[in-house]
Amino acid sequence: MPIIELRDVSKSYGGFDALRAVNMSVREGEVVCVLGDNGAGKSTLINILSGMHRHTAGELLIDGQPTAFSSPRDALEVGISTVYQHLAIVDELSVWRNFFLGQEQSGVAGSLKTAEMKRICAAQLAEMGVDIPDVDVEAGTLSGGQRQVVAIARAIHFGARVVILDEPTAALGVKQSGMVLRFIAAARDRGVAVVLVTHNPHHAFLVGDHFTILNLGRQVLDAPRSAVTLEELTRQMSGGAELDTLSHELNRN
Repeated sequence: MPIIELRDVSKSYGGFDALRAVNMSVREGEVVCVLGDNGAGKSTLINILSGMHRHTAGELLIDGQPTAFSSPRDALEVGISTVYQHLAIVDELSVWRNFFLGQEQSGVAGSLKTAEMKRICAAQLAEMGVDIPDVDVEAGTLSGGQRQVVAIARAIHFGARVVILDEPTAALGVKQSGMVLRFIAAARDRGVAVVLVTHNPHHAFLVGDHFTILNLGRQVLDAPRSAVTLEELTRQMSGGAELDTLSHELNRN
């Protein structure tokens, strides 16, 4: 059974249809890639899955049960965590403080279990293949890729069954993007479901198990990895059938 299932989900803002009849399933240990250019509807989809906005038509099912989130807390309570492009990472705080931000462990008389939190942070990062030798360093000294994986590892440690990633490689170079993509694969291998939202078909194809492409709020492709090629993803991202029709008209004229 899918953890998340969308059935003909739509979202309208007044007279504007931001998302129209989208169908999608997210299963344990699977990377589902949602692709599209700016204005495709990716952000609207993230907002629905993360509890920021309610869908206006269709069904959102969690573990097979129809659901309507009222807030991001509702999504978190069922194990859906979102890591946005602009991370909730505080540069001036250490890595371990960021890892436990808002989830600090307290001991006697409210004192922080500093040593225990450092140990857990270091162990979790190492287990996921993240090389940060000193978790006392300020997060602002980390590379973009390292910051991304700290945020993802934090979500997984605190119980996320599904991690939604909003353009995690958008501002990264090749090496740092590779770090994030390897981390996504490692999360999948641990049984975590990942929804990778991106405009980069090459990155999606490296780790994706299932692909959905949005264009102006409409779902133009929904296919498992076995049924699609990188060339097809790239073609659909570039306009797909619309470009084919335009080319035919131009050649005919």
